[in-house]
Amino acid sequence: MNISSLLVNARPEVQQRVQDGLLLLGGVEVHAASKDGQLIVTIEADSDRAAADMFTTISQQPGVLSASLVYSQFEPDPDEEV
Repeated sequence: MNISSLLVNARPEVQQRVQDGLLLLGGVEVHAASKDGQLIVTIEADSDRAAADMFTTISQQPGVLSASLVYSQFEPDPDEEV
């Protein structure tokens, strides 16, 4: 399992729409938002590739100005351990 955190900068006038759209993406959570359009977001994905794909999806959302990877960690999935 890959757990990544991002700082997403959205246009302030559409921040709520961006936040609502991110919450519709599987494995994505928004933990904090500022009035100037900054969002703290995490991605939980099955693989590094899936996390990278979700990062790209987030970066391309309408209203998103930038997305910066802050942290990424791979952990074994406890459900798959013997």
